[in-house]
Amino acid sequence: MQPPPSPPVAAGAVVPPPLPAPPPPSPSTTRTTRRKVLMVSSGLLLAAAAGSSISTTGGARAAAGARGGGGGEQVGTAALVGYDGAVVTEADKAASAAVSRRVGEAVGLLELGRELQARGEFPEALASFTRVVREYADLALSEYARVGRALVLYEIGDRDESITEMEDVSIALKGYPEIHAALAAALYADKHAALLAENQFAIATLLDPHYTDLAYVRDTKHWPPSLVGSLHDFITLS
Repeated sequence: MQPPPSPPVAAGAVVPPPLPAPPPPSPSTTRTTRRKVLMVSSGLLLAAAAGSSISTTGGARAAAGARGGGGGEQVGTAALVGYDGAVVTEADKAASAAVSRRVGEAVGLLELGRELQARGEFPEALASFTRVVREYADLALSEYARVGRALVLYEIGDRDESITEMEDVSIALKGYPEIHAALAAALYADKHAALLAENQFAIATLLDPHYTDLAYVRDTKHWPPSLVGSLHDFITLS
């Protein structure tokens, strides 16, 4: 934009000197001015929000008073409509109690089977383990009952069936050292599969080195005598 033209000066007139330009505002002055503008703007926004809130609350109270004869407590009560009621229904409680009861029964049978196995009562232990496997197959702990069943079957039942059970459980419970150690002993002694036995035993001892100790499997894990003997043959390569 071009500055306006200066008016003509009459002859002999004295021309006043030009006014000096105002100094530029300092950075601190600029920051102070901006801060004031922001404070004023924030104050206006807060005032507007407060007014809107007061208006809304007053309208809600007025509406509640018109519906129920007035009273601020009814506003809070109306706000809770839709949240009243039990979070867990009676049907949910009954279903949870039924599951807990079944888990308790299965754990009891599993522990009983282990106690019977430790006492050398192998037929009774087999019956207890088998009940868990058949009646509580939907529970994860039934796989541990299959471990006990396979060990006891090796002592009093068909060894081929026992080894088949071990192989299945070693997949379902991959990383459970006891089943890998038992399968290693059975594969070596009964199937003459030395390489497969070595692989299974490597998994078992990597997870729990105790399975290199015959006293551990006999006195702590309560393996049947025939399976302890098979593990002995494998460890000594006899």
